[in-house]
Amino acid sequence: MAPELSELPANERVALIDPAFVGHPHALRLALTDPRFDAGAVPGAVAVAPAARAELARIVSLRPGISPDEAAEALGTEGVAVHRPELGVLVAAVPREDAARREAQEAVAAVDDEAVRLRSAVKARDGFFTTFCVSPYSRYIARWCARRGLTPNQVTTASLAVSLIAAACAATGERAGFVAAGVLLIASFVLDATDGQLARYDLQYSKLGAWLDATFDRAKEYSYYAGLALGAARGGDDVWALALGAMILMTARHTVDFAFNEASAPDPGDAATGNTSPTAALSGKLDSAGWTVWARRMIILPIGERWALIAVLTAATTPRVTFVVLLIAGAFAASYTTAGRVLRSLRARSRSDRAAEATAALADSGPLSGLAARALRGVRLPRFGTPAVAFLGTAVLLAVALWTPLGSVWPVLGALFYVLCSGLSLARPLKGALDWLLPPLFRIAEYTTILVLAARSEVNGALPAAFGLVAAVAYHHYDTVYRIRGGTGAPPHWLVRAVGGHEGRTLVVTIAAALWLGGEGQDGQGFNFALTALAVVIAAVVLVESIRFWVSSHAPAVHDETGEPA
Repeated sequence: MAPELSELPANERVALIDPAFVGHPHALRLALTDPRFDAGAVPGAVAVAPAARAELARIVSLRPGISPDEAAEALGTEGVAVHRPELGVLVAAVPREDAARREAQEAVAAVDDEAVRLRSAVKARDGFFTTFCVSPYSRYIARWCARRGLTPNQVTTASLAVSLIAAACAATGERAGFVAAGVLLIASFVLDATDGQLARYDLQYSKLGAWLDATFDRAKEYSYYAGLALGAARGGDDVWALALGAMILMTARHTVDFAFNEASAPDPGDAATGNTSPTAALSGKLDSAGWTVWARRMIILPIGERWALIAVLTAATTPRVTFVVLLIAGAFAASYTTAGRVLRSLRARSRSDRAAEATAALADSGPLSGLAARALRGVRLPRFGTPAVAFLGTAVLLAVALWTPLGSVWPVLGALFYVLCSGLSLARPLKGALDWLLPPLFRIAEYTTILVLAARSEVNGALPAAFGLVAAVAYHHYDTVYRIRGGTGAPPHWLVRAVGGHEGRTLVVTIAAALWLGGEGQDGQGFNFALTALAVVIAAVVLVESIRFWVSSHAPAVHDETGEPA
């Protein structure tokens, strides 16, 4: 029988909660103060990492009478992440006397549990479209699903199926098909919101479900782009380059988000000394006016706003107009968020070892960059020299891909120069204030080179093949992000080596272009075959390893494109 809270020594007390709410976003989190105590023996106790437990035990031993709030503040100062639940109308109390206990019981009884469950099913922070146009009714769909025994994974799969049907409707190239595609895309997004709300409402959390939700979001968006491009082609309009450009823009922008967040975990020293950047202070002032929060969330074009924009434009206009507007809006959003994050980073101190490792993993550099890094390890770079070198390599690579003759050796030479620059930028630990820019720069370099060479080739089928290749590589990069954010670290080294790294794949594509493009009597089909084969190999290797990992691991897949402002 589990001991009562009052029976435990002061240094071994835990926070007890209703076992039905363990894992719920509004459930009380851990209060273990002794690393020897077995949380599993107490129903409703939530365990924490041993390091956090040890730090909490140390703090309590130094200040025996410390209150929970003071302990939480002390943990935060020491760099330990503390979960602060937003209780809302829920009641949290640790009564010490009978009268206080009765008052707490009456307060608990007065809470409408069903209303709380419905409210708690919705994310506290989300985009404008999701908050005001989807969540007011999707929460009731989630409750309907729960009462019929449906699981979040089933709803997630249904969302994918609906989006694939939407893509098929768009691929018809008919006006009725475009209208149906827009309606079905919104329906898919409603289901996408419902699966998470069902998980929170019915407490059906799973690692597989989180991974499916994260992965299917990208599959839905990219398959819909392909459907629009196919539909346009049926009408005689080739928009594959625009579709690929939209995919590149979204992926590069997400890489900016991921890299910045991994490199910029809150520094306890900043919290203690008030050392914040001017842009952070400005953001705090803007947040005091509620409407600016929603405006900034909409400006960055989160998934809800993005899908609503795509759906409306699909139904009302043409695929070309849809992609052009999406590219303009996406470019503005990317510029806004990236500029704000660069400004915030300019005053940042040296990054931690963990941040440097995460940034290096997100860079996805292969054996060629590794060799170059070892050879150039003695080269010293000035402040901001690391991102400057990566930018130089990217600029030269794209310039030769754009403006040198097709079939020439110049793109290959540009790729070799890019390998040297990427190696030099990785020769030292990535602890600089702007070193988090390397992963998005590498994404832009690799993806855009593929786009430019395929578009310039004017070979029938080259752009669809390039679209498939970038989609396969992008999945590998998103999978890397989910692993790091789930706390399991980067993919295994053998996987990164097997798929060549960003610089290796870029070099292979430029060699394929030199071999099969621009020569007399060549129809470019060898280039198409090279892109397709590379896409198939990468997709097969990455998908098999990814599925094996997420099905067998105990890591949560963390993916949250909520529309938080920069």
